[in-house]
Amino acid sequence: MSRGNQMDDSHRRFLQALMRCGIVDERSAKQLFQRCCTVHNIPTPPRFEDFIETINSNLPIFMKIRKGMCEDSGLQHYALVNMVETEVTRMASDYTVHELEVFRKVMDLVVQSETGRAYSTDILNFTSTLTKRTKTSETEKLLNRFVRDNWLIEKRGEYCLSTRSIIEMAQYIRTMYQDQVKECCICHNIVFQGQICENPTCGIKIHLPCVARFFRGKAEPRCPACNDIWPHGIPEMGEP
Repeated sequence: MSRGNQMDDSHRRFLQALMRCGIVDERSAKQLFQRCCTVHNIPTPPRFEDFIETINSNLPIFMKIRKGMCEDSGLQHYALVNMVETEVTRMASDYTVHELEVFRKVMDLVVQSETGRAYSTDILNFTSTLTKRTKTSETEKLLNRFVRDNWLIEKRGEYCLSTRSIIEMAQYIRTMYQDQVKECCICHNIVFQGQICENPTCGIKIHLPCVARFFRGKAEPRCPACNDIWPHGIPEMGEP
């Protein structure tokens, strides 16, 4: 393992807090960073990025603090990721085998959807075909638990993968759905919810926040890959 600077108590406090939270947005991460430096009397705090890099360089090779974007708001988040775990081993301590099977079915529906969302009715119909049959009310309670544990997001009866899921399970998603998942042409991260170029020979997909930033101020937005006129409206989205 290659190591950079050694960690001190401020790094360890930050890491422990991140492990407890699972995921934090960038603003909260920087506030936590400042708090850790203050508590441990760091006279000249390093740059936040250098602080994170120091932690990463001292973690086991399969662990890493990774940064990812919320597909809805464009806000950046930080999560501690085990690079060798699948979604099964990551969630196995909290969920039964059947509950994990339900989560996989939700993920299947999200990946197969052009919008990156799955309707609750489709999930309930899909899960009724599982080996272990459960009541609709029990499946709904499980979906609420996935939302509460920050694995899914629910809006008006539609479910999508949370920022935590996308960051922590990125490698699993790329491996299991390699022919179905697209990467954003702008930020090169996995994209479920976004806009697609309608040129049949192109078909790139871009996150909505990336669309808003990339095309801002452009009178005639064009696809960054094929240069065709961008066929969608440009969402109004302020800087996160």
